[in-house]
Amino acid sequence: MKKGKNLKIFNKRSVFIGKEVIIGNNVTIYENNRIEGNTIIKDGATILPNCYILDCVIDENTTINHSQAEKSIIGKSCSIGPFARLRPNTVLENNVKIGNFVEVKNSHVKNGTKISHLAYVGDANVGEDCNIGCGAIFVNYDGNNKHRSIIGNRCFIGSNCNVIAPVKIDNDVYVCAGTTVTNDHASGDFVIGRVRESVKANRAYEYLKKEKK
Repeated sequence: MKKGKNLKIFNKRSVFIGKEVIIGNNVTIYENNRIEGNTIIKDGATILPNCYILDCVIDENTTINHSQAEKSIIGKSCSIGPFARLRPNTVLENNVKIGNFVEVKNSHVKNGTKISHLAYVGDANVGEDCNIGCGAIFVNYDGNNKHRSIIGNRCFIGSNCNVIAPVKIDNDVYVCAGTTVTNDHASGDFVIGRVRESVKANRAYEYLKKEKK
């Protein structure tokens, strides 16, 4: 391990740092972490407890919490986790948020984008200042081949959306929650693809096996 100034490690017995790891100045590493391979952790980064990091570049002032990252590049002032997974060939630019139970694979996510919880982003290019909602899935595999999705800048992908690759969504597109996207969309499009509700009064009792009160 090559380390800079003011490295702070809490509970050294519970932390493993490989021989090839390079650590910058003013880095803080909490307990129960394993960091190995050709990993570089730059100045001011914080590795909170229970992380596994392999062959990654972690830029300045980024925080990783209770997460796994492998063969990924993480920019400045990013927030990762808890319970996130960055799989190989993930590139995150600066000020990106990858929240709890988010998985990113073979994707490039640009500055300021937030993927806050319960999402899968695989084989995608995601532009700047996008919001990817809870439960959004980038559907990259058709059973035979992997395909790529391209999302422009300042897009909103609502909760429980499916983005079926290959698809291209241009800048400033708003995709409503619950929509399945199968076509390309131009800048400024408002995209909604929900099935309308159908209500049958009192029918619930048949399924709940309860008598109407």
